[in-house]
Amino acid sequence: MTVLISNQRERSRFLRFAVVGVIGAVVDFGVANLLVIVFHAPLVLAGTISFILAILSNFIWNRYWTYPDSRSKPISQQLIQFFIVSVIGLAIRVPILKFVEPPMESLTARLGLQFLPYLSSKTIGDNLTLALAVIVVMFWNFFVNRYWTYSDVE
Repeated sequence: MTVLISNQRERSRFLRFAVVGVIGAVVDFGVANLLVIVFHAPLVLAGTISFILAILSNFIWNRYWTYPDSRSKPISQQLIQFFIVSVIGLAIRVPILKFVEPPMESLTARLGLQFLPYLSSKTIGDNLTLALAVIVVMFWNFFVNRYWTYSDVE
């Protein structure tokens, strides 16, 4: 964490990584909400599918924008490493979705949070749960990818 504070290049990479993460989050939340609201998929299933699609988006953006100087490793090797890190991130994410969703939905229902027909307290609770999982996994993904997947950059 101190690397982010003291090194301008790493701060810049982290900010780019975060922007890529926002793009991935749009893919993630968009697909998850589509699957849950339109197709009535359970959040764990929807969140897993949306996460995989976000991985692909994030890998492309990170490879070509966040770490454009990372070219000594073959793209296939980096994709495999990125995927492994992301799957471990998924293993971190799924229990958060599974165990935080019920109390978060209960909390949003008790608070009476509801906006419009499609933003019920359940939908808000699901999205708050998903947001928590995304934040936790973002830090895992950044540090492990930086020092393993993109270890060839200075």
